[in-house]
Amino acid sequence: MENNLLNGRRFVMVSSTASAVDPEQPTAFRYWESDGVVWGDYEGDTVTLGRFVGSREGDVVTISYVHALKAGGRAGGQSVSRLEREDDGRLRLVEEFQFEGDDTRHVSVCTEVPSTI
Repeated sequence: MENNLLNGRRFVMVSSTASAVDPEQPTAFRYWESDGVVWGDYEGDTVTLGRFVGSREGDVVTISYVHALKAGGRAGGQSVSRLEREDDGRLRLVEEFQFEGDDTRHVSVCTEVPSTI
């Protein structure tokens, strides 16, 4: 995959084993990438504000994240995502993640939101 592939891309969560996804207001992610370094932010159904940082090697994205919960408190952890292509060319992230202090592995799927520019 090309350099800085994720730079400026937006994604929305479509499924997660950790919580129900609100289809009207799913968690939305903004990604930035420079020379394999990946960072961004997110907010949505259960999250007031979240931030992440990590790296991408080929089609694998590894990040650490932390977010403020709408219910109060915070959550953080690590994830490894596999980049895939949808039939229409958009990117999809299939993410395996784990919260700090919890051995449970979760899976979420996020799809790219087409640019409006």
